Amino acid sequence: MTGEDPPSYDTEELSDTLETDPRADPDVVGVVLAGGTSSRFGEANKLLADVDGESLVRHATRTLLRADLSAVVVVVGYEAESVRAVLSDLDVRVVTNPDYEDGLSTTVTTGLRAVGSADAVVFLPGDMPSVDPTTVEHLIDAYRAGVGTAIAAAYDGHRGNPVLFDRTHFDALRAVEGDVGGRPVFVASDDSALIDVPDPGVLMDIDTLEDLQ
Repeated sequence: MTGEDPPSYDTEELSDTLETDPRADPDVVGVVLAGGTSSRFGEANKLLADVDGESLVRHATRTLLRADLSAVVVVVGYEAESVRAVLSDLDVRVVTNPDYEDGLSTTVTTGLRAVGSADAVVFLPGDMPSVDPTTVEHLIDAYRAGVGTAIAAAYDGHRGNPVLFDRTHFDALRAVEGDVGGRPVFVASDDSALIDVPDPGVLMDIDTLEDLQ
């Protein structure tokens, strides 16, 4: 972008936009980013940590499954078989990122390879167990309404996750390197937007054991 903050919409404004400018029903696929090594979590794999009786990655995956998405893909890497096992009964496609040690960008790229001809992708990190499925719906609604082609959830004005990217950004996402996701693409876009949702879960990720307390 040109140094300006992206426009921000609350859910009421979004509803008004939908009534006046609906877009044709898009093909949007959800992608759970679950390939990381949990380096700050200690020896255990944080994605398998228990929160209210379910693993972190299962919580995140079920969030996307409860939203109105065409399909859900989970990208695994570190301890791939263990992560696959906790998702075995869910209606998702699990793909493996063989290059996960090279950082988050490789997990994003692996996810993009799995979404086929989708119009857009919603990325959700696997360590975010508290996002409300309605938040995902708000991003899809914003995309349908033509609000932007890179759309992030926000809470109290602070950008968080998940983030939706139209396929026009896929090449730029593939070009990102290192242990970063789509943030550089979102920031650089002149067609990005924030959807301010009543969901503090969009800012809550689990990086350390203390975060589980």
